[in-house]
Amino acid sequence: MKNKTFLLGDLFCGPGGLSLASKLAVPQKSKSGKTFSISHSWGVDKDENAIATYNANDLGEGIVSDAISFVESKNDGRIKNLNEFDKISALAFGFPCNDFSLVGKQKGFQGTFGNLYKAGITAIEKTNPDWFIAENVSGIHSANSGNAFKKILSELNKSGRYGYELSVHLYKFEDYGVPQYRHRYIIVGIRKDHKLKFKIPSPTHTNSHITAIQKLSEPYEPPVYNNEMTKQNKKVVNRLNFIPPWENAWYLDKLLEFSKEKRHDELSKIPWYDKKIKHMSNTEIIDNITNCKLNCTQARMSHIYKRLHPNKPSYTITGSGGGGTHVYHWEECRALTNRERARLQGFPDSFIFKGSKEQVRKQIGMAVPPIGAKIIFESIIKLFAGITYSFVEESYKNKDYML
Repeated sequence: MKNKTFLLGDLFCGPGGLSLASKLAVPQKSKSGKTFSISHSWGVDKDENAIATYNANDLGEGIVSDAISFVESKNDGRIKNLNEFDKISALAFGFPCNDFSLVGKQKGFQGTFGNLYKAGITAIEKTNPDWFIAENVSGIHSANSGNAFKKILSELNKSGRYGYELSVHLYKFEDYGVPQYRHRYIIVGIRKDHKLKFKIPSPTHTNSHITAIQKLSEPYEPPVYNNEMTKQNKKVVNRLNFIPPWENAWYLDKLLEFSKEKRHDELSKIPWYDKKIKHMSNTEIIDNITNCKLNCTQARMSHIYKRLHPNKPSYTITGSGGGGTHVYHWEECRALTNRERARLQGFPDSFIFKGSKEQVRKQIGMAVPPIGAKIIFESIIKLFAGITYSFVEESYKNKDYML
């Protein structure tokens, strides 16, 4: 009996979160003894640093190319394209989220990146893989009044020679062992001629979330990569002194609005109050807060200079943004290192990121958490192996895309 190895291609691969997840997925054996597993062929991304990371971690052959040119075989002879690889039987693509994110303007198809999902459609049309997995931000369901997501799902449903049975779910990755509140839509498509329906794997950590202090307190085994500290200027340090765990820069405005007594009560709850604040007079406190608070009259994003809480998962780690978006320690007056961010994103310490410190931060923030996605990949191969597993209902109920 011949074993089945799904050959995976990864579009918009970034540093390789989905590829690593599939590599970590444990092969599954059917009752008849046939083994189902995943092997890696290629990863494609236009970010040279991300591809350097991809190749440094043995995830397949990383290609620096825009996805459309790669799948349409428009690359010249110096850059490989889809036609030059063995035909894939599985596809992963986390198409760019910039125009669907709730943090942005949600331009959807009207944005620069809104139509890049079509690279995945083209790859499916050319290869007819047994299955695919696509990923995007939670805000995609509401972009263009919900019509963008419906159109994408409709095209995926009808793509290829046979079409695909879709399972669409908003995964809360903190419920799957990722020490971070990160919510993403994952679309799993199974080719219709297989007559299989993917079931959403049950959460593994609903009542036992892994906290920031649990994950960041784990000892390192040398060598330790990508762990450089950011030198914080005095103003940032002073600002963080007055921000307790799980609060952000706008907490300082609240402090100034409080009465003297209320302000004292609030500050006295801060874990380092006795060490760093107690000696200050009320006037000194007001002066310090006034001098370090942010003067912003426009949109106030909640993650600006927000501290972690030691006993909660991290808030969502992002890959873009300037000062104040770098994720801040719950007690120390500093931003996290890239290694710490990578831990909270579910990458093993052995995973090496390439590029400058800021480029690495971008790669980490844009990646799919591999330890969470691993569970999805394992469930896919269990489905093909005929192995039952615990599952929950899919969260996306709108089936209009099938019309």
